[in-house]
Amino acid sequence: MKPKRSRRRTRRRQPIRWKTRLAISAAALILGLLAWAVIARQLAPSSNSVLTRYDAIVVLGTPADSDGNPTPDQLARVTEAVHEYERGVAPRLIFTGGAAHNHFVEARVMARTAEGQGIPESVIDVEGEAMDTIQNACYSVRIMQAHGWRSAEVISSAIHLPRVGLIFSRLPLEWTTHAAPPIRPVSASYTTSAEIIETLKTARYLVWTRQTEHCQP
Repeated sequence: MKPKRSRRRTRRRQPIRWKTRLAISAAALILGLLAWAVIARQLAPSSNSVLTRYDAIVVLGTPADSDGNPTPDQLARVTEAVHEYERGVAPRLIFTGGAAHNHFVEARVMARTAEGQGIPESVIDVEGEAMDTIQNACYSVRIMQAHGWRSAEVISSAIHLPRVGLIFSRLPLEWTTHAAPPIRPVSASYTTSAEIIETLKTARYLVWTRQTEHCQP
C-alpha cells in the first residue's frame, strides 16, 4: 500500500513542477528579450554620415494635448528644429506624425508652432499620416525622395533616439540624430518611466514590428 500512496503523491506534484518550469521559462524569455533590447539601445547607431549640412531636418511626432496645443515634449522638438534651421543645418523642415493618440494631427500642430516661432510656411513639409516611428521614418523618406533630397538630421527626444537609430539604419538615406533638450526640468521618475517604455517598444520592434511593418519609401 505504501508504494501506491507514494505514486499518488508523485502524480500530484507533477503538475506543480510543470507549471513551475513553464513560469521559469517564460520569465527567462522575457528577461532575455529585455536584455536584448537594452543592449540594442546601447549599441544603436546615432548617424551614418559625416555631413554637417543636410537637405532637410526631420522632426518626429509626439502627441499634442487634448486641446490641440503642443505638449512640452512636442514644443522642445519644434524649438530645437527651429534653432537648427536658423543655424543653417538644413534649408527645409519636415514635420511627421498623424493623429495617433488623439484627433489632432501631430505634424500640423508642430508646423503651426514652428510658424509661430518665425519659420516661413514655404520651407515646411507636413507629413500627417504616420502612426508610429517606423512610419515617421518611411513617409518622411518618401517626401525626401520625391524632392531629390538625400540627407537629413532627425530630431526627437533623447530617450527616443536609440530606437530611431535602429529604424533609420535600414533606410536609403544619409542621416544623423539630434536630441531635443527638454524645455523644463524633468523628474527622475518620469525619466525612468520613459526609459522603461522605450525599452519595451524597442523589444517589440526587434521581435515583431521590424519583420511585420515593412517600410518601402
